[in-house]
Amino acid sequence: MRAIVFRRFPRMMLLTAVTAMLAACKPAEPQANVLLITVDTLRPDALGVVDGQRETPVIDELARSGRLFSAAVSPVPLTLPSHTSILSGLLPVHHGVRDNGQTVPADIPLLQERLQHEGYRTAAFVSGFPLQAMFGLDRGFDRYDDDMHDGEQGWVERRAEDTVTATNAWLQARKADQPWFAWTHFYDPHDPYAPPREFWRPGPRGGYDGEVTYTDYWIGKLLEVARQASDGRPLLIVLTADHGEALGEHEELTHGFFVYDSTMRVPLIFSWPGRIVPAQGSEPVQLIDVAPTILQLLDLPPPENADGRGIGEGLAGGKLDLHPAMMETWLPWTYFGWAPLTGWLDRQWKFIDAPEAELYDVLADAHETRNLARQQAAVADRLGVTLDTLTTAKQRVAATSQDDEAMQRLRSLGYVGVGAPVEAPPAGLADPKQRIGMRNTLQQGESLLRAGRFAQAQEVFAGVIAEDPDNRFANLRSGIALLRLGRIDEASRVLRHAVVVEPHRAEARFAFGDALMREARFAEAAEQWAVLAELQPRRREAWFNLATALEKSGQAERARGAMAEYERLSVGHKQDDAAAEAQP
Repeated sequence: MRAIVFRRFPRMMLLTAVTAMLAACKPAEPQANVLLITVDTLRPDALGVVDGQRETPVIDELARSGRLFSAAVSPVPLTLPSHTSILSGLLPVHHGVRDNGQTVPADIPLLQERLQHEGYRTAAFVSGFPLQAMFGLDRGFDRYDDDMHDGEQGWVERRAEDTVTATNAWLQARKADQPWFAWTHFYDPHDPYAPPREFWRPGPRGGYDGEVTYTDYWIGKLLEVARQASDGRPLLIVLTADHGEALGEHEELTHGFFVYDSTMRVPLIFSWPGRIVPAQGSEPVQLIDVAPTILQLLDLPPPENADGRGIGEGLAGGKLDLHPAMMETWLPWTYFGWAPLTGWLDRQWKFIDAPEAELYDVLADAHETRNLARQQAAVADRLGVTLDTLTTAKQRVAATSQDDEAMQRLRSLGYVGVGAPVEAPPAGLADPKQRIGMRNTLQQGESLLRAGRFAQAQEVFAGVIAEDPDNRFANLRSGIALLRLGRIDEASRVLRHAVVVEPHRAEARFAFGDALMREARFAEAAEQWAVLAELQPRRREAWFNLATALEKSGQAERARGAMAEYERLSVGHKQDDAAAEAQP
């Protein structure tokens, strides 16, 4: 008989083997729930944990218990393009959404789609008009709640209290058998600043800071329920903003016009007790890193072809995977007809490609006050070439139409090709730096318009048109002011020019269609409603107004076709509401 030989294993090998066996027997940790919170227009220094003087106890505590990046980088200072980047991990130059009002391309993979595929229940609760479902970010959500009944005309925004109430109702109805992903978006800090009186803060930015404090209070109510609704699962919380707010820095009153840090730097917090090491820092991680990082923390493969990177190793206390940031704003072009801006940021330098180029040493000049483009010409040239390579290769501009059935309906009605994609801007446009005074004048006129002081607003807009006849914003808002004043003939003339200089602005088509309806020029009005329906095919009132205009112009058969599309969209909307009530 062969002797049995017992091999002597090193003690460490035995310990490793036993540990592996025990780990194999241990039940796997349940998949984490995920709560993504985005606060529109949130500056880092609006938080007490950053500034030391503000009143945001809820967010401050979340930051202290998790990983706070106090100077994360947004790719674009506009709501829809930035949120598209957050949920896709792509830069605007690659996902194509360069402005509010465009439609997220159907071929862009989104975080919620991936999580839904992995068995997550998904829901979104948004609070600002730029994120309404018709613009395409609802794809991949079982529930997309964009019910807005506060603010101007009852559809622009809803307050934090109502958004949290809706989110909490959905969370409390969740069952433990599936993990959930919830995205809650707050619009309150966005201009105009009008917090409840008890939240108003002293000082020149008291309205803005009060809106942030009010939002912080309701985030606390949201977190209470989210933690209770985790049902024993781990809870990953991510809180950030789409962009900041200038509040007068660089003479910019709000956001969207420049790409300085006052609007491009935002707070970013990751919280997962036991998995994320609490720390605070100002490292320039990016909003395009959010989706890849969430997937990485959930042990899921990264999104394909994303521009962002997972920073899970850094959140666990290891090395952060930092990379240069690209940023842009097309608002000067799409709203005013001036030059768009693109920027490139590395650890030391920030280059802004403008008609008059700008270069800042952000380590020595955090407020970007000294333009070194001439003194450091070699650096500016190097970064400019890098930026040119990225902006000319594989650049994308999203179309505004993504609803094939709606497009087929328009073609059947004889309207074809009226709403082409937003065109890329040409060269030789005015430098936004040289037009900031005019921009601020237009914002003053906008404030008067919102306040119902239509005659005064019209005077402001008319003054700008006298100086800049093709100014897109001035023509549109002047026409709207004239409509409110009942000066229909003048409004129609101004708005006709508005759609000539800005053919892809949906609100210009809406206002011009309104003016033509009031003049009983129904056939011409139908053309404007058809363009609006192509630009925003899921906008139900476009189809209703098109049907009305066709009916009044004696085109009953075509009117029935347009009304059929309105009814299709309305049925879908009602079905979504019914499904939401039946299964929150």
